[in-house]
Amino acid sequence: MSQKSRAERGGGPLQLDYLAKRIIEQLQEDGRRSYASIGKAVGLSEAAVRQRVGRLVDSGAIQIVAVTDPLQLGFSRQAMLGVKVAGDVSVVADQLTAIDEVDYVVITAGGFDLIVEAVCESDSDLFHLINDRIRSIDGVVSTETFMYLSLRKQKYDWGTR
Repeated sequence: MSQKSRAERGGGPLQLDYLAKRIIEQLQEDGRRSYASIGKAVGLSEAAVRQRVGRLVDSGAIQIVAVTDPLQLGFSRQAMLGVKVAGDVSVVADQLTAIDEVDYVVITAGGFDLIVEAVCESDSDLFHLINDRIRSIDGVVSTETFMYLSLRKQKYDWGTR
């Protein structure tokens, strides 16, 4: 399923008040933090936090997910792909979002039209994904693969503005 932002869906950026931002920051620090604990930190009741989190999730402003280590789950190959496209970039982007091994698709400006992250079980699976599935999409002109050798930093607590 494509994860379009509120702005891409025609709703414009969500206006977050001070309390919504504080709740998001609490969840960025620990996504398993209880509503009661968040409520104490931001000065709201557990029920009010639950309601606000529900609205944030429903609006698409936040997702609450388990972040995994692919290596520990049997996925030994991760790569970022730069994709050059001829024609409608959005059409190609939508087709890429339908591929299970693809977990990230961004339309970009610069040397590539799309940046795509793939998580695969093996080098052979990655080769099949790129050669047989991605390069066969109408409009894909070329790909460049950036293999992940070592993840040094990944964070989700950049705060709010």
